[in-house]
Amino acid sequence: MPFSRAHLFFTLVVLLVFAPLTSGQARSSEDEFGPVVRAYLGYLKNEQEVVDDRASRREISPGYYRRNSNRIRALRQIALRLARETQNDYLPELEAVTADEFGLLFARPTPPPTFKSGEVVRNTFRFIAPVRSGEVFYVFARLDPYEQADLTEKGMSDNKPNIPEGGPKTLSRSRRVVP
Repeated sequence: MPFSRAHLFFTLVVLLVFAPLTSGQARSSEDEFGPVVRAYLGYLKNEQEVVDDRASRREISPGYYRRNSNRIRALRQIALRLARETQNDYLPELEAVTADEFGLLFARPTPPPTFKSGEVVRNTFRFIAPVRSGEVFYVFARLDPYEQADLTEKGMSDNKPNIPEGGPKTLSRSRRVVP
């Protein structure tokens, strides 16, 4: 009996000492961001839980599960990169598609290898980057109405890509992310 009490005591001490450290480390990665970015990361986490739940109930195929989990991972990776690069609590509306899904975003899809980072496509999306997450996802930021109006005002054509100088435009204002 003394061994089991000592073992139990030691286990409790270890849990009490290390539990706050591990939970703090898990939170610290998201604590560096403001409420908008944390909300978006929470949204992605919830989306992954929905996909996991549907897979556990066998409502979706393994291929569908894999693609959507990889898409969520790609969106998270880009969101973290944008938030760290801009040091701003703002994220544009992000879309991640594979090469065979380009028809979901564009009526007449342009071949993916022709996109350059920061390129504006059809005055609607700004190409961010390709991300390999199981397969290659092409991540776009949907332009907000103000950016679209600026491009229209400047006389940019909807038929040709618009590449801004200096890469992607960084917005300084914050806005609420609506998932």
